[in-house]
Amino acid sequence: MAGAKLTISSRNYSSWSLRAWLFCQLAELEVEVESVPMDDANNRAELLLLSPTVMTPRLDHNGASIWDTFAIAEYLEEEFPDKGLLPLDKRPRSHARSIMGEMHGGFYNMRSALPMNIRARYPGFRVFTGAKGDIRRVLTIWGECLDQYGGPFLFGKTPTLADAMYAPVCSRFVTYDVSLDGKAAEYRDRIMDWKPMRTWIGDAKAEPIEIEELDIEF
Repeated sequence: MAGAKLTISSRNYSSWSLRAWLFCQLAELEVEVESVPMDDANNRAELLLLSPTVMTPRLDHNGASIWDTFAIAEYLEEEFPDKGLLPLDKRPRSHARSIMGEMHGGFYNMRSALPMNIRARYPGFRVFTGAKGDIRRVLTIWGECLDQYGGPFLFGKTPTLADAMYAPVCSRFVTYDVSLDGKAAEYRDRIMDWKPMRTWIGDAKAEPIEIEELDIEF
């Protein structure tokens, strides 16, 4: 369906923009992507974790304007109920919403210590203690879902909104050389090789934008 527009900030640095774009891919919604200029003060503040902004990401579709990534996910799930964006059964559906909500509202230490930067690589990066608890919690969520629903994605054989919500974490783990093994490593690699994720990564690597504060040598 044409005529939808997704306003984002940086492909390289903005995890929320990535999530919203992946949601649209799952819904098979064709969107025109528009980037907010990096010299916009609100946009830079959001990327640097200084303050949220209602500007990005934002989806405009059929007369509706939806901001906040979780709201975009809920809108698309309601608008495209036949796309399997969430599990059909009530229990796994509520489970998916719960872990999405946990990612949406938490993990601040991990966000601060491991800001998204798709182009960068920091071999041997030392994760500070406060972020380690967040990483352990993410791995617990992944393990429980993969065991309970059989994989290869969090809720079974096909990706859902929950996988899209955790996709930027996979990118962070690659950027900062977070050591994973077993099912967690397999899941990270599967998400990084997911076709829409590969498309976004390619575009992020080609993006000319650089934010000095997020490209320092840690």
